[in-house]
Amino acid sequence: MHYYTLGQIPPKRHTQFRKPDGELYKEELFSTEGFSDMYSLLYHCNPPTQIKQVDDPFSVKPKTIHDKQLKPRSLRGFKIKPQKDYLKSRTPVLVNNECCISLAAPTASMDDYFFKNADADECIFVHRGSGKLHSMYGELPFEYGDYIIIPRGTTYQFEFDNADNRLFIVESYSPIVTPKRYRNGFGQLMEHSPFCERDIKKPQNLQTHDEKGDFLFYIKKQDMIYPYHYQNHPFDVIGWDGYVYPYAFSIHNFEPITGRVHQPPPVHQTFASRGFVICSFCPRLFDYHPQAIPAPYNHSNIDSDEVLYYVDGDFMSRKHVEHGMISLHPGGIPHGPHPGTAEKSIGAKETHELAVMVDTFRPLLMTEAAAGIEDTDYYLSWLEH
Repeated sequence: MHYYTLGQIPPKRHTQFRKPDGELYKEELFSTEGFSDMYSLLYHCNPPTQIKQVDDPFSVKPKTIHDKQLKPRSLRGFKIKPQKDYLKSRTPVLVNNECCISLAAPTASMDDYFFKNADADECIFVHRGSGKLHSMYGELPFEYGDYIIIPRGTTYQFEFDNADNRLFIVESYSPIVTPKRYRNGFGQLMEHSPFCERDIKKPQNLQTHDEKGDFLFYIKKQDMIYPYHYQNHPFDVIGWDGYVYPYAFSIHNFEPITGRVHQPPPVHQTFASRGFVICSFCPRLFDYHPQAIPAPYNHSNIDSDEVLYYVDGDFMSRKHVEHGMISLHPGGIPHGPHPGTAEKSIGAKETHELAVMVDTFRPLLMTEAAAGIEDTDYYLSWLEH
């Protein structure tokens, strides 16, 4: 991200910054890569270190299955049942050592606790719902179609506007960033990028909660949740500046790159990490070569597993697509359009599909929860009848 500031900060870092009563504000350096990468400086009313109580941790480690089958798979994501609690509703479906892909359908806001993922950056795609993400950086409004990027270690609460919420969550054990090829040497998004800084929604309306009490945190670390009770409200920040903060980007603001012939998936890339990329497939004009075939060509997945989360619209390369459906095409076998869809696409002028793709560089394992919502006959769907 680029530099941003909100609230009150001193003119120079690591210097005296005092409250009206003369007491010092408490400075905190927040960085996800030690002292060698991007960071922010936050100024708290109270020390962010005052722990009152630590409760017993509990495991949230995904239960994976190892069935040794190498085949295309399909999951019916909307079969994940809604639950009132946000954390309990988070249901891992596909995991490896670099990421965890989950579905969630929370029906209520996080009123009683705060959450911090100390292991992973989070990319939360909002399929249904709207509201605000509250953090020590301020308020971040979100709505249908938003990617919410939350740096690891950020303490936050979700406030939902209603009970109908569907989230597609990707946890990354390395930083989630915009693709390097879109940025110049100063980090600015360049002219050929399919989005720019104006499209980024940043925190706003910083409210300082200088409150003492018993504030419950759930901290996720190494597949465990650690309940902590802190003396001070976590959102007691009077001001901050820097490059690390939660932000949102709407898939509806992604500007597709098109060409005379079919363009490969990298032109749809939106985010990158060490272990995977995230792409946005959006409504766009089709290829304009007079002999173009708009449907994607068959291709072999050798080096990555391809996950496609279907959001909305019509998909010219797939049949029987549902909202919230997830397809997994594992590395090692080819995949491509369903029978008849390539011919059908010829002459079409545009597509209205909306989907999120996650390509991982290491194989994914399905969880027991994923097995419970799998369409087990999906691999047969390429047979011509």
